[in-house]
Order: sequence, then structure tokens, then C-alpha cells
Amino acid sequence: MSLPGPRPTLMTAAKSLLARDLRLLWRRRGDAAQPILFAVLVVALFALALGGEPELLQSVASAVLWLSILLAGLLSLDTLFRSDAEDGSLEQWLLSPVPLAWLVAVRVFSHWLTTAFPLVLVSPLLAELMHLPREQLPALLAALALGTPLLSLLGAVVAALTVGMRRAGILLALLVLPLYVPVLVFGAGAVALAARGFDPAGPLLMLAAGLVVCALLAPLTAAAAIRIANS
Repeated sequence: MSLPGPRPTLMTAAKSLLARDLRLLWRRRGDAAQPILFAVLVVALFALALGGEPELLQSVASAVLWLSILLAGLLSLDTLFRSDAEDGSLEQWLLSPVPLAWLVAVRVFSHWLTTAFPLVLVSPLLAELMHLPREQLPALLAALALGTPLLSLLGAVVAALTVGMRRAGILLALLVLPLYVPVLVFGAGAVALAARGFDPAGPLLMLAAGLVVCALLAPLTAAAAIRIANS
């Protein structure tokens, strides 16, 4: 038996889900600012711990910036699908005529847009706090633009695997951090190559290749994990 009304298209479903996520985010504006505040706090603590010496800060700037953004993204990773599981939205996703993988991809994009993208925007300020040379800033921004969506896609797979567990925050971090290590290595490595005067295209291409692969496979894998969790 078909449902009454027109069948929703992919773009209609994406717009509705994205609009819903943005409305919920606006109601929790304080929670939305937590990743940015956390990243600023981590960078400031590193700067204070290293004594504020510019040469010393420059030597670890790329690693500290990437680590602060990576850890800030973990704050909201546990809530990627959990709130939908608690209010029954995931069950509606499973019954929807729209492919579940598409809804997962839209949710991952929403997560990146509201958590990681603001961190990318404030990264020049964080780079100034770490005395990162300005000629290295394009390599940093390019690495973050490619790496942060990759972090969101990898995190979505693990979040889907643990969506049926209660208080899975620590377990989620333990499972996802090994997957984040290659992204951290290539992202910080691109900036390190730029600091030495070499072309950072190699690590950036590796991040781009990983992003393409994960963009194709991560939503399908996360959708399968959600089906298993709700079976």
C-alpha cells in the first residue's frame, strides 16, 4: 500500500532534515559554541604551557591546531544519532521511502557544517595564537577543508555502531581515535612540509582520496550499522 501524497525526493528530504537540524541547533546555541571554546582553550593552554616562546610554538603549531580541532569534534560526536534514537526519529528514517544512506549523509554534512566548519573559520585566529607563519596558513586551511569532513564521516560510522549503547562516550572515543590518526598525520604533515619549503600536495591528495572513498562508503556503512542497532 502506498502512502498518500507525493513521494519525497532526495533534495526535499535533505532540505527538511537540514532545516530541522539547524532549528534544533538554534535552540541550543550554547551547546553549539562548545567546540569552538574547547579548541580555543586547548590552544591557549598549550601556548601557556610552552611559555609563549614564538619559535617553540611555531615548531608544534600544526600538530596542536589539528589536535585541538580533532578533540573538539569529539564533543558532539556521541549526539550525532543518539538524540534521533531516543525520540524515535531513527525508526522513521528506516520506514522512510528515502534511502537511509542518503539521510545519514545529510546528517553527517549537518554535523560538519555546525561543528567542524566553524572551527575551520576560526583556525586563522588559533594559528595566530600559536605564532604559525602566515605563509603556512593556506596549507593549514586546505588540510582542514579536506580533513574535517573526513573526520565527520569516520566518526559517523563509529557513532552508528554505538547508537544502541548507553553512555558510550568513552567507548566511542576509543574506537574512533585510531581511525583519526591517519587524518591527523597527513593534515599536520601537509603544514610541516609547507614549513620546510616543500610542496604539501602529497598529503593533501591523500586526504582528498580518503574523503572521496569515505563519502561513498561511510554513509552506506553507517546505514547498515543503524539497521543492525534497530533490528
